[in-house]
Amino acid sequence: MIEVKLHDIGEGITEGEITHFHVSPGDAVKIDQPLVEVQTDKVTAELPSPVAGTVKEIKASEGDVVTVGTTIILIEKEGSVPSDDAPSNEPKAEEKPKSTHSEEMKQKRTNTAVQTMARLTRRVLAAPYTRKIARDNSVDIEQVEGTGPGGRVTEEDVYNFIDGGSEPQTQAEPVAEETSTTPDAQPVYKSMEAKEIPFKGRRKQIAQKMTQSLYTIPHVSHFDEVDLTNLLELKKSLKAADPDGSKGMNVSLAAFFVKAIQLAMRDYPIFNAKLDEENEVIRLEGEVNMGLATDADDGLIVPVVKNVEQKSIATINREMKELIQKAKTNKLKPSDMKGGTFTISNVGPLGSTGATPIINHPEVGLMAFHKTKKMPVVINDEIVIRSIMNVSMTFDHRVADGATAVAFTNRFMHYIENPAAMTLELI
Repeated sequence: MIEVKLHDIGEGITEGEITHFHVSPGDAVKIDQPLVEVQTDKVTAELPSPVAGTVKEIKASEGDVVTVGTTIILIEKEGSVPSDDAPSNEPKAEEKPKSTHSEEMKQKRTNTAVQTMARLTRRVLAAPYTRKIARDNSVDIEQVEGTGPGGRVTEEDVYNFIDGGSEPQTQAEPVAEETSTTPDAQPVYKSMEAKEIPFKGRRKQIAQKMTQSLYTIPHVSHFDEVDLTNLLELKKSLKAADPDGSKGMNVSLAAFFVKAIQLAMRDYPIFNAKLDEENEVIRLEGEVNMGLATDADDGLIVPVVKNVEQKSIATINREMKELIQKAKTNKLKPSDMKGGTFTISNVGPLGSTGATPIINHPEVGLMAFHKTKKMPVVINDEIVIRSIMNVSMTFDHRVADGATAVAFTNRFMHYIENPAAMTLELI
């Protein structure tokens, strides 16, 4: 009998939540055929079958949180002889009454039909917590139409389904009782629904890592303002179609931010480092691997663009979009999140004006980009309107000092405010 266990899929994973079984007891499976889907704090992984054979037993249920090394499925290898040394009092097949044989055949046909239906059931994209909401409310999540990226079922989709409709509820007005017609009657407001949110899976892992970082690293945040006017004009010109009719390039501002940080690190490599306390050494990294703090359905996740020092802004832009899309649709691989040396957080589109982010341990720094707004500034004794963005630089004060952090931020701002200088560095 072959035991299929939750193995270590990297990045210190110790547990995972079973979100979906692709097989049922009695199913025939091939080598490398997906058996079960497991959600960790970082990725959704499918465990493949190590052998060809038959599923004999499933030892866990969807929604269970299992640790690394836990046996999830038992498979009888193809060609093996079932071990059954215990004596049996059951009559041999040829000695069984016809009625018993008929019932066995009927049961087999029923089991086959059920297994066939299980194989034909569509696979639903949904977070573990969303699946739990569905289970707790006796909702078949396969009947819920997903409105998230790639058809993903969200919490709102499940609640809308429970309420009896598939369209989002748009009414936001207070609901008043119509029984009273007196002028002084006060509207009656509906109370919010009290509920419990499971503290496990990715949410729990995020909490543990944030706690470790906050209680290990003495955080200091430096705030500043950067003028994006020139960069926005460059972005606009790149997006415009060329005179020959060819399509322009839509490059995100974040791609420029990544390249500007990498260029600034050439003069301030201390921010592309990791502190090894055990060996009492600060390790300056040779590669710049930029983490992208991304708000996914299940919580914060940080995919990594590797070797940005070797890549153009256009390449960085393309890889960033691919990684963020994979994060939103829960398709990231463990390799997509390894090796980060610095992290950025672009929260400006959400409306943030400032924050003191927690560093992605064991990195040394994190830069966050906040809301951009047009405001009057004085240039050459004249008041002009410019596009100004707030930026915060959080760093590990054990490794770097405030003056160095300010100098590093100033160098980053120099490249952003003078895009031509940034492009010259690439030649």
